[in-house]
Amino acid sequence: MSVVILYGTETGTGELVADAIADALDQHDPSIYDMSEYAVEDLAPEDFLVIVCSTYGEGELPTGAEPFADELESVNPDLGGLRFAVFGLGDSIYDTFNRGGEIIAEMLTKRGAVQVGEHARHDNSSSIKPAKQAEEWAEGIAELIEG
Repeated sequence: MSVVILYGTETGTGELVADAIADALDQHDPSIYDMSEYAVEDLAPEDFLVIVCSTYGEGELPTGAEPFADELESVNPDLGGLRFAVFGLGDSIYDTFNRGGEIIAEMLTKRGAVQVGEHARHDNSSSIKPAKQAEEWAEGIAELIEG
C-alpha cells in the first residue's frame, strides 16, 4: 500500500512536518505533495492518505490547501474506501486551534473517506517541535496503514 502525504501550509512548517512523517514511514515508500499541486482525481482507495494542514487567519485553510479544498467541492468525488490520517498545526492561543486540519478531515469524510488513528494537533505555543511530534505520531499510525 502506498502512502500519499499531502500538506497545506502558509509558512512552510507543514512541508517540514510532511518530510518528518515521510521519514518515519519510509518503509511504505511515501510520496509527498503540496496540496496546491495535487489533483483530487488522483486520490485512490488503494493508497493511505496522510494530511498535514495548518490553520490560517480566523480558522481558515492555509493558502496552500485552498486549491485542493476548492477542487474537492467542485468535483465532489466518491472517496469510499479511502483511509486517511491527519496531523494539524495551530496555536492554542486562538479559539480556532487546529481548525485547518479539521476542515479537510470533514471534507474527506463527507465524501466517504474514513479517518483512522489519532487526529494529531500540534500546538505552536508548546515547547514541542512540530517535526518531532509528527515523527512520533507517524510511528503510531504506521501499523494502521496496512490494517
